[in-house]
Amino acid sequence: MTKDTSRASDARPQLSDVWEARRRISGYVRPSPVVRSPWIAGSGRAEVWLKLETLHPTRSFKVRGAYSALLKLARGPRPLEEVVTASAGNHGAAISRAARDLNVAATVFAPRSAPRTKLDAIRALGATLHADATDCDEAERSAERHARQAGAPYVSPYADPAVIAGAGTIGLELLEDLPALSTVIVPVGGGGLVSGIALVMKAIRPDVRVVGAEAARNPALSVAVGEGRITPIEVGDTVADGLSGNLAPGSITFELVRDLVDELTLVPESEIVAAMRQLLEHDRLIVEGAGAVAVAAAAARTDADGIVAAIVSGANIDLDRLEGWS
Repeated sequence: MTKDTSRASDARPQLSDVWEARRRISGYVRPSPVVRSPWIAGSGRAEVWLKLETLHPTRSFKVRGAYSALLKLARGPRPLEEVVTASAGNHGAAISRAARDLNVAATVFAPRSAPRTKLDAIRALGATLHADATDCDEAERSAERHARQAGAPYVSPYADPAVIAGAGTIGLELLEDLPALSTVIVPVGGGGLVSGIALVMKAIRPDVRVVGAEAARNPALSVAVGEGRITPIEVGDTVADGLSGNLAPGSITFELVRDLVDELTLVPESEIVAAMRQLLEHDRLIVEGAGAVAVAAAAARTDADGIVAAIVSGANIDLDRLEGWS
């Protein structure tokens, strides 16, 4: 009988795990730069800096968690032959790239509505792609089922401890590059990115305020924290497709966000699209909807002061999709 290896450990990651992840991925993932963006502060007193995760090879922060998870699995007691994941696109491309580098087969399940540029990247990296799910939730269920049947590890795009630890390496870099940091604003979908960054901040610099920015049409974590438990929501259509979907039952990100994140804020579609356009106009940056959510939240905070970092998490967008959003 094939042993079921589909579920990763649900152990809550610690700061030591983030340092270990940084060592693991150092040969594959370079630190990303921070650049100041004066227009975002508006009438506020804040000095706003952008953490440009768009400059990684797959144009998204997801490579950090993907390499962290696969390198850890590859050093485990069993040979790593295949990994399985579900993704709105960026995580799937990151897993596909890491799997290719490690000579491991990758199988990715995605919603059929995922941006073409993200699906094309997954295919180009050699993964087996199933892009026929109706939404992210169905893609996740299909991926977990395939992983069980194949006896292969399932690497969650947000709820895997090694993925969270990989995302947390952004927090270490921020504290090195911006030692006077007062606030960090982070895009929130499943919560893996904000969990990793908050874990670092509250362990090293608890005075740094961690703000999670959700697309208003996908408030999965806000609802969960408000209800005191993971609660299914009706997922709305959003330009921030990378943040779309419900939380998986038992996701460790719920407790991490509840315990470590200082604030969750909801960002309307109009403000997300405006931020995408302004990043192009002022900073000459092409940024996808999910990547612009933190910037939109920063631009709306007229009461902010001190050094503020906004995570620009991804750049993978079909340009024709921008038309029609207002």
